[in-house]
Amino acid sequence: MPGENLSRDEARERAGLLSVDGYEVALDLRSAVGELGGDGPRTFRSVTTIRFRANEAGAATFVDLIAPSVTAVSLNGEDLDPAAVFDGNRIHLEGLAEENELVVDAQCAYSRTGEGMHRFVDPEDGEVYLYTQYEPADARRVFANFEQPDLKAPYRFSVRAPEGWTVWSNGAGELADGVWRFAETKPISTYITAVVAGPYHYVTDSYERVLDDGSKLVVPLGAMCRKGLAPYFDADDVFLVTKQGLDFFHENFDYPYPFGTYDQAFVPEYNLGAMENPGLVTFREEFIFRGKVTQASYERRANVILHEMAHMWFGDLVTMQWWDDLWLKESFADFMGSFSMVEATRFENGWITFANNRKSWAYRADQLPSTHPITADIRDLEDAKLNFDGITYAKGASVLKQLVAYVGRDAFLEGARRYFKRHAYGNTQLGDLLSVLEETSGRDMTSWSAAWLQTAGVNSLTPQVTLSGEGRITELAVVQEAAASHPQLRPHRVAVGLYRRTPDGALERYARAELDVDGPRTVVAELAGAEAPELVLVNDDDLTYCKIRFDATSLATLRERLGDLTDPLARALCWTALWNLTRDALMPARDFVDLVLRFAGRESDIGVLQMLHAWARSALVHYAAPEWREEGGRLLAEGALRELRLTGPGSQHQLTWARFFASVASSEADLQLLQGLLDGTGKIDGLEVDQELRWAFLDTLATYGRADEGVLAAELARDDTASGKRHQVRCLASRPSAAVKAQAWAQVVESDVLSNALVEATIAGFEQPSQRELTAPYAEKYFAAIERVWADRSIQIGMHVVRGLFPGLQDSQETLDATDAWLASHEGAAPALRRLVLEAQDDLARALRGQTCDAAAAV
Repeated sequence: MPGENLSRDEARERAGLLSVDGYEVALDLRSAVGELGGDGPRTFRSVTTIRFRANEAGAATFVDLIAPSVTAVSLNGEDLDPAAVFDGNRIHLEGLAEENELVVDAQCAYSRTGEGMHRFVDPEDGEVYLYTQYEPADARRVFANFEQPDLKAPYRFSVRAPEGWTVWSNGAGELADGVWRFAETKPISTYITAVVAGPYHYVTDSYERVLDDGSKLVVPLGAMCRKGLAPYFDADDVFLVTKQGLDFFHENFDYPYPFGTYDQAFVPEYNLGAMENPGLVTFREEFIFRGKVTQASYERRANVILHEMAHMWFGDLVTMQWWDDLWLKESFADFMGSFSMVEATRFENGWITFANNRKSWAYRADQLPSTHPITADIRDLEDAKLNFDGITYAKGASVLKQLVAYVGRDAFLEGARRYFKRHAYGNTQLGDLLSVLEETSGRDMTSWSAAWLQTAGVNSLTPQVTLSGEGRITELAVVQEAAASHPQLRPHRVAVGLYRRTPDGALERYARAELDVDGPRTVVAELAGAEAPELVLVNDDDLTYCKIRFDATSLATLRERLGDLTDPLARALCWTALWNLTRDALMPARDFVDLVLRFAGRESDIGVLQMLHAWARSALVHYAAPEWREEGGRLLAEGALRELRLTGPGSQHQLTWARFFASVASSEADLQLLQGLLDGTGKIDGLEVDQELRWAFLDTLATYGRADEGVLAAELARDDTASGKRHQVRCLASRPSAAVKAQAWAQVVESDVLSNALVEATIAGFEQPSQRELTAPYAEKYFAAIERVWADRSIQIGMHVVRGLFPGLQDSQETLDATDAWLASHEGAAPALRRLVLEAQDDLARALRGQTCDAAAAV
């Protein structure tokens, strides 16, 4: 990896020297099918012609290319010796003219890691499927280029493919004489070019709109997936959300969709949620649902569709200059995904999901030692790869939600419109956005930016209530605090809500004040004289980004009456706050589990319920005192089964409780029930055990030694698909055997035979909370292996291994000491690797603090 790492300084120097006029890229993908000859990697021919200018004649530069071999290189008609100019990562060029033409003929490798040109063989029918994934810098695995976002250029792609295949790229294409030729793109960055090829199932539609000038915009729509998933592909719903999104963005951005066609490809073994390639968005195929799922899954898919669509403007039309300003696209897309979904689709409660799910990701990331300002310091590509995180996405989106409250919706959207028109097809930095927002809002954005975008950390807001003898508020103040490591206090636009019981027992809001909180203590003058509340909710309506804390009365109310809180957003905010208290070792894990057992069954929002299940299991696995885990697991399983039997037959809540029950089941009776549901001897009224639910049950049974290799092979025969294979691999690695764990470790750490998806599945099966003793020997092996793995494997696989195999389940001071020792003795290790280990160390230290808090509750 180190030789592949482009630094910001190198990119800056190259951008100062060059401007790129265009690319012509010819790929021959016919080698994707058929037998592989020889021992080397399977390769394809890639011929790239780059026309570019240099502002200094005679200067030297380099072109990025990661390939097994280069056949020929010519610069301005002069042949260069590939052995002399190509080092495996770069082609070095000297003696540049003012105007240059470079031609590179290379053999590039197909990928099994989801980086570059990924090749997938469908086990169901043997068909081969290809797609590309580049961000931040893997286009160089497919064609020679200047791999940095600020050297934009138009592209012409041509592709030879096996007979019967269809090929797609960033625009309209036609097949002639055996070659797919695509229209020239607008100027775009390398990382958002794309090619998808194979015998995909393809569905079409069209979007039409009359623009303000009277002209008609027609956008051809397409959606595709593997043929094996075609029976499950609900393309109509994908197109519905797509059209609703295009309506929303045209109504609010005042800039017509600029990239011609709009195809959406659902592809196998995808590392990400999706990627915003203009005109050819790629998604993980898990967004095509093979079994029954809840509305939360459809909402999540809609959010991702709209997130990627927002990128067509924020990121593709206008692109950050370097990865420091990654937030300029990701924060905006994350915010606009929820904003447009709530306003334009059937998912009107999307802000609840945002508050409960996305912001929880941000809160966790912002308390890690690796937290960083939203505008980050990105030294190189490895830094960039790791900064696709909860800060850049979810905190950035949360801060933009706060910005809309600060400057007003109209000023915010007008700023976006000016930004697009002023910088179309160009590159920008932070100041470019701030300047248009200052114009439209009249607000000083410099101080706001300094507080929110250029400092790290999350503030906590706590209410202080003083009551009179008559039971009225004498003073209500909001106290703002910050961690010692990041002491910045910020201006917050917040709503403060007062809640009390109604005569029928509901807990409802009866007073609200909206104000600016700034500094360590802010008095809410508007609420003086109000009747005494049972619950004070700071950041009601979720206007700002903060950790909500409670006064003693409010916390006592929630412990007894959380389920009586009728407003779903307020309830979600309280749940998130209680989870933060648990993670911060201010609430015993067993208390949080108790709250879930008593009140989760009354939760109406399915997405919130799913989060509560995840948090309850995390509380048990990581934050509960070890001596209470067995009892806590029994209580969770009993509670889950009780709700499973009580919940409406066939409902999405029943499905959610069934999955949760399977995840916490461990007793003999629980395992017998799962086995009965699998083989048909057991039944729960209304519960349909489809193939996906079968695998969920088998995962637990395999973990406890109730499903052996033969059982899992039989299940794979029943579901002999790509999805089935991933499930089987995970279940195989879950079995409670030393030999199984040794094999799984070897397959992931000592070999690169497995694809990215099967690496993930194997790691997921390897680490099981009920098998701590079985995996204990691998803690020492982990620290001995990770530097080699990081050096030898791709960064994506390296991230999977370093994160996924960290011995966090060996939750002891000894493991923490071993982690500290590795960090102390490897100060010269790759910064990105050290960051991953440091984050894992912090998670472990937090877990140990939580366990201490929980143990104290038992005294």
